[in-house]
Order: sequence, then structure tokens, then C-alpha cells
Amino acid sequence: MAQGDRTIYRLLGPLEVGHEGEQAIVRPGRQEIVLCVLLLNANRVVSIDRLIDAVWDTDPPATARTQVQICVSALRANLGRIGLPASIVTKPPGYLMRVADGELDAQVFGAHVAGADDAVRAGDPAEAAGLLAAALALWRGPALAGLRSPVLRSIAVQFDERRLSATETRFDLELRLGRHRQLVDELSELVDANPLRERLRALLMLALYRSGRQADALDVYRTGRALLIDQLGLEPGDELRALEATILAGGADPAPDGRGPARTPEVSSLSQLPADTEDITGRDDLIAEIERVLRAGTRVVVLTGKPGVGKSTLAVHVAHLLRAAFPDGQLYRDLGGARSTPASPLEALGRFLRAVGVPGEAVPDDLDERAELYRQVLATRRTLVVLDDVADEGQLRPLLPGTGDSAVLVTSRARLAGLPGALRFDVDVLGAEHALELLAKVVGEERITAEPDAAHALFRLVGGLPLAMRIVAARLAARPHWSLAWMLERLSDERRRLDELTHGDLMVRASLAMTYDGLDPEARRLLRLLSVFDGASFPGWFAAAVLDIDYYAAFDLLELLVDAQMLEIAGLDPGGGPRYKFHNLIRLFARERLDAEESDADWLAAVTRVTGGWLAIVDEAHRRIYGGDFTVLHGDAPRLPPPRSYVDGVLADDPFRWLDAEHANLCAAVELAATSGLAEACWDLACTLVTAFEARCLFDDWARTHEQALAAVRAAGLRRGEAALLCSLGSLHLSRARPYEVAEEYLLPALTTFTALGDRHGAALALRDLGLLDRGYQDGDRAGGLFSRALDGFQEVGDLIGQAHVLGELAKIDIDTGLIERAEQRLTVAVRIAGSAANHRVTTQLRFRMSELMISQGRYTEARAVLTELVGKVRAAGDIAGESRIQHRLGRVHAKLGELDAAEQAMLTAAALRERAMEHSGRAEILLELAGVLAEHGRSARAAELLTTAMVSFTDHDLTDPLRRATTLLAGLGV
Repeated sequence: MAQGDRTIYRLLGPLEVGHEGEQAIVRPGRQEIVLCVLLLNANRVVSIDRLIDAVWDTDPPATARTQVQICVSALRANLGRIGLPASIVTKPPGYLMRVADGELDAQVFGAHVAGADDAVRAGDPAEAAGLLAAALALWRGPALAGLRSPVLRSIAVQFDERRLSATETRFDLELRLGRHRQLVDELSELVDANPLRERLRALLMLALYRSGRQADALDVYRTGRALLIDQLGLEPGDELRALEATILAGGADPAPDGRGPARTPEVSSLSQLPADTEDITGRDDLIAEIERVLRAGTRVVVLTGKPGVGKSTLAVHVAHLLRAAFPDGQLYRDLGGARSTPASPLEALGRFLRAVGVPGEAVPDDLDERAELYRQVLATRRTLVVLDDVADEGQLRPLLPGTGDSAVLVTSRARLAGLPGALRFDVDVLGAEHALELLAKVVGEERITAEPDAAHALFRLVGGLPLAMRIVAARLAARPHWSLAWMLERLSDERRRLDELTHGDLMVRASLAMTYDGLDPEARRLLRLLSVFDGASFPGWFAAAVLDIDYYAAFDLLELLVDAQMLEIAGLDPGGGPRYKFHNLIRLFARERLDAEESDADWLAAVTRVTGGWLAIVDEAHRRIYGGDFTVLHGDAPRLPPPRSYVDGVLADDPFRWLDAEHANLCAAVELAATSGLAEACWDLACTLVTAFEARCLFDDWARTHEQALAAVRAAGLRRGEAALLCSLGSLHLSRARPYEVAEEYLLPALTTFTALGDRHGAALALRDLGLLDRGYQDGDRAGGLFSRALDGFQEVGDLIGQAHVLGELAKIDIDTGLIERAEQRLTVAVRIAGSAANHRVTTQLRFRMSELMISQGRYTEARAVLTELVGKVRAAGDIAGESRIQHRLGRVHAKLGELDAAEQAMLTAAALRERAMEHSGRAEILLELAGVLAEHGRSARAAELLTTAMVSFTDHDLTDPLRRATTLLAGLGV
């Protein structure tokens, strides 16, 4: 490695370290892994625990910490031999690797790609293409090639995906520059190496088409279609189909604007946008310009202006106008920059990834990993992302797409000057003409005509701010007997407020105070107390709980606040009732009045009542899902249920639908209960919400709510609540397949406390999870003993689902040890118990286990019937992981019955579902297994095709053992 006098660290290929022309010797194995992890986190402290996880994954030896320290010492010595003695620095709780700018190829790659993004935004595709070519020239093979660490393999896969994405973008840019003839050969090689990569195939088709080779372009499409159908059972995507249709029609260039392959004009059903506002006044020119630049390819547009000037309304309106221009959908998130706790980019990315189809279990935990996956998903889409009320650049940057044709529309009070390439629009106050037009729309043209001088004076008084103008108009509309002059006189009486109207945010406060003062005293109190709650919107029963009044009387007060534009209608509940929301500025104003006019006891009582309402509905949702109060612990916090008609309405069709809709409010309620000292209600609500967290793989929210509740119960000395939360956190770590020791650290103290308190139900839950832990340790005897003790506890307290679950686990141990008759008896009882509770999810899980027992007995026809039925159930529930497991097993059963075509279809479907869940190596393993089945039945040619595809994945992910098995099988086929 001749590098002159430079220091070079290389990860984009085999690991290499060089300095002044000399190459360091790094021993394979632990030293390589430790050095790679340090380099991947260059200039950041990496804990010893993280290094241990990278080297040994879930099974570190007792001497792991010592061995890591030895590795680091050896690395320092090896680096010192080439003049780099101080590169690795000890910094608690671990080590830091010093790397200067330009020394690490992965960082240089990222900088070049980011520079290319900026060049594209600036309208310089040639510069962008050159930067990407330089970035791609850094690669020497698959990232981190040869390293044997599950942690690093996952990271390497992400790097390789970034490489391929950058390659696609470079070709896209080169095509825009008219270099289609020069790209055909290189694109052909890449398509051959990545035959299922539809974006590459589309680029090759376009290059051929623009080179006058229409027939070749169509042949590329047909070959790709055959591969997709044969290997995945899927038709090509919209982009390939639209391109083929254009070529067949002999039409003009599929992308006459030079922006790459045309997309289907069909608008995606994915739209998270709030409702549009049609009566926007005085913004026609601004709307037209924002719409024009986004259609023309501007990547980031920022709307800035004073609070209350209408930025959010404007952004949503423009986004609705552009739905057809962004056919892959519109993502929307209010980031709460004006709130005391803005939304985190980690949480926003989790919502976006799930919205675009990434399964919950495939959403990474780390912010950087989520951002990378988000950019990968959007790289081949044309999606509009609306980010409302952004606090600063740090909150925004992880949410920006990378390459591709997606765009971002941002609103913020801040200027966000640190965003290179962004196009900014200042949203100003309304001029006199448009402000009076807005006033006339609300109060009627005749009243403006009758008092033109007073109307102009009102405009001047509120400074043309749309929010303030709308509030004044609403008061006049609600009081037709008031003249405009009388409204002007009321405003003019507030001399101090008139002065404040010229000082930024204060002008809004003055206008809000005028409206507030005109409200009914009970409506004012409702507004104050509602401001305690931070959710984006809230249901009507909130008001009844806040004031402890009749349900319908509360709705009347809410409508008064809506009429006064102090609240807005935010949409409908799942049950059809209206929802309400605050404008951020009005919420802040209402909180000021809360501090001035309400006692701590009053607002705490309101929080207690609302929390009691949430508890009551969540309890009912859990009961409807589980068939009763099963596998959950409750505390003594009061329940204050909304009217039965409301609860039945929102939970009628699907309790999960309501849990999904209220997810943000429920998590916020846990936090508010924790900070308000309502520890009993806090832990109870957090534990009951696990129903939703577990089913939807919302692991971040599970952890966050439980950590908040745990701090609250410990401060309050609630031992049972602490044990319940610890037990639930243990379940979380089992669900995430984290190192078993982590789950054990929660479950053992939980069991100790439950036992000391005599809580049989809690102890049974902890014993069940400890049994799952020991089964993971492959200790069936110990696991069986724990499950049996848990079963006794569940029977004692009457927890039917708990009984069914542990019976299923005991049956699994029996199957594994050959006790088939006992396993069948236990499963039969378990299915009957779960059925009596009408718990469809657990029943499905148990019947899947029953199919395993049938297979062990050779009852393949019965197993096929069971699995075929279960496929429909999990598909209807949207359970991708469950369907993949069932389809995989169904394929095996079809093979046992000699039904090869059906076996192939089922296993290809399972492989495609693994691919959707980002489990690329899992997909390849299924293809390898299917190839073996087909080879046994003489279908050698088809087996060879599947093996070739699987081997590419095994090679890319450095999976030596399955690659060896695939190579051996392929060699024996003789094709």
C-alpha cells in the first residue's frame, strides 16, 4: 500500500491501515473486529461493553473485558510500529480512536456523497457525478470483507447498500448529462451482478432506449420480469412497468426533463398530511412559486416567519397541491419545535420507516442506522416529506433524504441558515387588501362595506398577522350585533396591549387575550386546563374529564372554543367523534393563564381524571384483545371511563386501530403522570400499553415509557409497581433478542419482589419469562421447571392466556425431547383455553406450534390444512414476520407431500417477506433450502438458479458456512 506520507484507514473492502508507506499488521479475529468498531466510531468513545458485543455477540466469556484490553494493547503496539502510537486513547468507559479528516475512507466516501447531494440541489449534475465517481473509486470490494462478527456484518450490509445506492445515483446523473451510450456496458455488468435490483434495470433500459436500442431495452425488461416471477413470485414494480409501456408505445423519451426514468402518474395512497385549508388568502403568488420550485427539482424548501403567520397551513396546502407530482406519497410530522420537548429525530424516523412499509422489527435502534435506512428507502422513490415546526438544523438533518427525487418542505421559526442548498421563503404578514378579504370571508362583505375605516383600523391594530386577524374575525362573527367600531374600541382600551402588538410574539398574546376575555368563564377554565396536555390532538371526552362535568356539556364548551378559534377541529376519532387541537401559540398563552389562575391542586386533579380515563379505555382495549385481564398487572389508580357509547365506538372494529391512533397521547400521558407524581397510574398505564408496544414492535416507546415510570415508582417507594416494570422490561429485552443477561438483570429482582409481596400473578409472569430465557440458553430441564411453576401461578389467579402460553412452551420442550403424546395433550388444552378467551393471536401461535407437532408425527396433510388457514389470519393482521415463518413451514410440508410447485411458491413467498423485513441473509437461507428440495426431485436447473442467487447474498454478507453448503450442492448438480 503506497500512500506516501499519509495515514490511511480503509474499511471499504478488506481492513487496511497504513502510514508513511508502511502497512500495519492486524491479526485476524478479535483485533480486526475491535479496530473496525473503533474506526466506525472514529473520534467518539466506544465502551468496552460495546466492543465485547461486537466480538462475542451473545456469548462472551468471563474474561471478555480482559481480552478486549489485551487486544487494544496489541493494536497500539502494531500501530506504533508504523508511527501511530497514540491513535487509540483510553477514555472511560472505553476507548477513542483518533482519526483526522481525510484519513478514513468511509468518512471520505460519506463526504463525497453529501457533496454530491449539495451539488444536485445547486443544479450542478456534472459536479455531483464527479463526486460520486470519486466516492465509488474508494471501494476495493465488499465493506469490511473477511470480518466474522454479526454486528459488523450488519453494518457492512448497510455500507454495501449505500455503495449500490450511490452507484445508481451516479448513473442517473450521467444519464441526465446525455452519456447513455458510454454507460451501457457498465450498467449491463451491474445488472448481471444484481439481477433483482429493479432501479439498476430501469437505468439500463433507459440507457439502451436513448441509444436507439429499443429491442434490447425490452429484452432487459422481460429478463428481469422472468427472474422476479421465478425467484420471488412478484411482478416488476411501477417504475419498470411504466418504462416498458412507454417503450412499447414508441413514445417520447420517458424522462423528457432529463431527470431519469419516468414514474407512473398514479398517486400513492400513502399520505400523512393533515386536512387541507382551502380559504387561504393573499398567498397565491407564494403558493405558485413554492409549487414551481418543488416541481422543478428543488430538494429542500424552508418556510420561515413570525409565529402565527400561517407557515404550517401554507405548507400543508402546497403539499396537497403536489400529491400527483410526488406519486410515492407524502410523509408528515409535526416536530414540535415550539414545545418544551420537541420530537426527536429518532422517533420521527421510526414513524416514517413504518409508514413506508418497513416492519417494526426491522427498524434499527440507532439514530444513524435509522437515517441510513430512511435514505435508502427514499432513494428510489419520489416522496414529499413535510416537516412542520422544526426547532433547528440538528433536529432536521437526520430527516433529510439523501439521493433521489424526494423533496422536503420545512416550516420553522428559525432561519435554519446552516442548510446548504435549501431554498427559503419568508412568509410575511398580510397586506391590507388581503387582510380585509380574510375578514370579509368570515363576517360578511356587507359589514366591511358599512365600516371601511374601522376595518382598516382593525387591520393596522393586529399588524396583518393571520392568526390574530382570524381571532378578531371569529369574535365579530359570533356577535353579529357588535359593530366593527365597537370591536375597535375594545381593542383600543388596552393601551398597554397596543404597545405590545409591535413587539414580536407579544402582539399575538394581546390578540389572544382579547378573545380569551370574551369567553364564558367555564370555557376559559377549560382552555387553561387543556393546555397541560402536550398531544398533537385530543378527543372530546378530555374536556369532560378535565372539568369533571357532563360529557355533552363539555362538547358545548369545546365548540365555543372552536367558534372563537382558540381550538381547531383536528379530524375524527376512530369511532367518528370530533378531535380538537391547539395552535402552539394559543397553548402557550393558555399555559400562562393556567399558571396565573389555577392552583396546583386544581391542575393535578385534572391530570388525575384524564389519566383515569386513559387507563379505563386502555384496560378495555386490552380485555378485548386478550379476552380478559390476562397477562397484565394493574395497580390501584382510579379509573374514570368515558361514556360507554364512546368506548364502544372507538374500540368496536379493532382495538389496535384506536391504540395506533392514540399512541402519541398515551405515551405522553405516561410521561405527564410521571412528572406529576401520579406514580401508581403511571406504572399501570405503561404496563398495559405493552399490548400495543409488543404487537407493533414499538420497542423505543416501550423502553422510554417504562424508564419514566420506573423513576416515578422508585421515588414513590411503590415496590409492586417497580417489580411490574422490571418484569415488563425483561420481556422487552427478550422480544428484542438482546443478550440474555440483560433480560435476566430485570427479571430476577422482579421475581424476588413479587415473591416477597406474595403477588402470585406477578411471580408467574416473571417465572414465565425466566423460562423463556433458559430455553434460549438451551436448558430445557430448567426452563420446564420454571414454566411449570408459572403454570401453577396462572391457574391460581385465573389467568387463562398465561396458562395457554406456558402450556405451549412446555409442549415445545416435549416436542424437542420426543414426548409427542404429552406435547399434543398440552397443546390441545392450550388451544381450548385460548379459544375460550377469544384470543385470536395466542390461538394462532399455539396452532402454529401444533403444526410442528403434526410434522413430527408425519401428519403432513393435517399440518398443511392448519398452516394454510393460519396464513390468511396473519396476513389479515399485517404480521409480516409471522407470515414468513408460516409460509416457510408450509413450503416444507408441501415438499414432504411431493407438491413441489406449491412448495416452491410458499418458500419464495417466505423469502420475499424476509427481504421486506430487511433480513437478506434469511432470504438467502430459504433459497438455499428450496434449492436442496428441488435438487432432490431432479429439478437441477431451477435449483442452480436459486443457488446462484443465494450465493451472491452469502458472499456479500461474508457467510462462510452457508456459502460452503451452497457451493457443494451446486457442484453436485452437474449443470
